[in-house]
Amino acid sequence: MRNFKKDFTQFRKDLSEILEGQFSEGTFEELYQDMLFNIARLRQENLDLVEVRLLNTAFKELRYALKVFKPYRAVPKAAVFGSARTPIHHRSFKFAEKFGRKLAKKGWMIITGGASGIMEAAMIGAGAVNSFGLNILLPFEQDANPVIKGNAKLIYFKYFFTRKLMFLKESEATVLFPGGFGTFDEGFESFTLVQTGKAKPRPIVLMDPPGSSFWRSTLKLFKQNMEGGGLISPGDLSLMRHFQDADRAVEEIAGFYGNYHSSRFFKDQYLVRLNNPLPPKVFKRINREFKDLVTRGGFEKLPDISQDDIRDPKLDRIVFYFNRTHYSRLRQLIDVLNSASG
Repeated sequence: MRNFKKDFTQFRKDLSEILEGQFSEGTFEELYQDMLFNIARLRQENLDLVEVRLLNTAFKELRYALKVFKPYRAVPKAAVFGSARTPIHHRSFKFAEKFGRKLAKKGWMIITGGASGIMEAAMIGAGAVNSFGLNILLPFEQDANPVIKGNAKLIYFKYFFTRKLMFLKESEATVLFPGGFGTFDEGFESFTLVQTGKAKPRPIVLMDPPGSSFWRSTLKLFKQNMEGGGLISPGDLSLMRHFQDADRAVEEIAGFYGNYHSSRFFKDQYLVRLNNPLPPKVFKRINREFKDLVTRGGFEKLPDISQDDIRDPKLDRIVFYFNRTHYSRLRQLIDVLNSASG
């Protein structure tokens, strides 16, 4: 974000229109009015200067990042994480480069931290045109790599929390290569949000080169200590899929959106959008095999698509009363929907 001279002429006109207008609930103008109301409240709440600066910086970072991503919303993206310390000759570096290249050929873009190591490798593979860099301002180790440096899709963040929000909001998949605490932080963030339903279902892919024991030993530890100790639910670990083959990993990511399009909570139900309608036999199958997901009734087609906020008539829709707890089973349902399209 570059500093620029602020011109308040148009701002004063826009501000006057927003403050004096009467707007319908949920419109842009009503939301802008509400935001201005909250800004005015700040002056009354006697916050410390450092707290107001935090709010201002976070808002500016999010506003600018949303602006950069907006032209690319129609292109699917994978958030790729891994160590910044992986040297160029390391087999994980070559593996990440191969993965980035193969995913880009499927029409996907990648989002990384924009630094060296695994992040640079994936960007070399995908190419600068297919890459976003969300760089965190640190005193060490996080300078932008040559692939993305100077690119308009390189965004700098002061705060980790604004950066992490953009990683999740703007991606449709999470990919983890071997890494340190930062990689695990990002991975657990995605896993926790999907596991609790605070984020929409997505592929969470763990990748390391053939012969590596990095993720195998990590998953063994999780299963033994977390699942075995009753600290997570049985099946939660199935939300993560481990691959040592780049083609299979790309197939897992792209295939997740084969027939499954998207989903959301819809009034008291859960709505799943599909690229193709389900045959009657599949409806019978999911009503038989996934009864544990439903609190009452069964899986049904949404009769009136005008009730959906995405009204694309080419999409099919099913709804059900979801128990809101078994998100690993929801992922298994998506697998069936993808394998059984008409």
